Amino acid sequence: MSWADFSDAVLNFSNYGELLPLFTDTLLAGAILGVVGGLIGTFVMMRDLAFAVHGIAELSFAGAAFALLVGADVIMGSLVGSILAALLLGVMGVRARERNSVIGVIMPFGLGLGILFLSLYQGRSANKFGLLTGQIVSVDSTQLSALAGTALVVVVGLVLIWRPLTFASADPDIATARGVPVRTLSLAFMFLLGIAVALSIQVVGALLVLALLITPAAAALQITATPRMVVLLSVAFAMISTVGGIMLALGGSIPISPYVTTLSFAIYVLCRLGGAWRRRRGWSARPAAVV
Repeated sequence: MSWADFSDAVLNFSNYGELLPLFTDTLLAGAILGVVGGLIGTFVMMRDLAFAVHGIAELSFAGAAFALLVGADVIMGSLVGSILAALLLGVMGVRARERNSVIGVIMPFGLGLGILFLSLYQGRSANKFGLLTGQIVSVDSTQLSALAGTALVVVVGLVLIWRPLTFASADPDIATARGVPVRTLSLAFMFLLGIAVALSIQVVGALLVLALLITPAAAALQITATPRMVVLLSVAFAMISTVGGIMLALGGSIPISPYVTTLSFAIYVLCRLGGAWRRRRGWSARPAAVV
């Protein structure tokens, strides 16, 4: 492939003005997913659940692949797989060591199931590829409404349990001694995380979901010690990565996920450099808790 062919495939804005108005709903969907990813990512980092996100994504991928095979709704299949995996991890993996062992068992099982279902699927190869790399390119108003409603469930659920979940995440032993229902909160959060993973897979696919649910929050933690700013910056970074990635993808012919993950990674690198500069000046960049 020549450089000209490569540049046309990655970035080609010759008809950009005509394409952009056609994808308003897609951009709105990306913004919604950015808000969800940024919010829930702060708790993923607090509770050390980065590995769990990947494990949930594998079973979400399996659920979506099975739905594709039997002709059911792919998003619903992804949701079912994510929620089942999240609740299973919440029930079985209490301690970090136990949780990581359970995830290590679930991940290859989910990936193997997904590959099996895709191998049996005889439809378009683009549908198979989209489950792994994301396919949010033509969202209509009905799909946008469903996405917004599901995202609202996650946001409202987080708001309702925000303060006790923060306490339980920061120090579960003291929270338990104070009468906080740590176990119940953990299951509730894992349920919300399962939904968020399923939604995020629509943008970046099962293989790259970490870029939307972890990297923005990890970047925010590099540059601020203010708990509220961690949340705000995490949401902002996630929205920039998602919406910006979609806008860039409209000018190319490759999946959206490389654009989203590249923007997310670039933000993280800049924040890490900024955090290193802050630490050299004796400033702390890591918050004690998120409130």
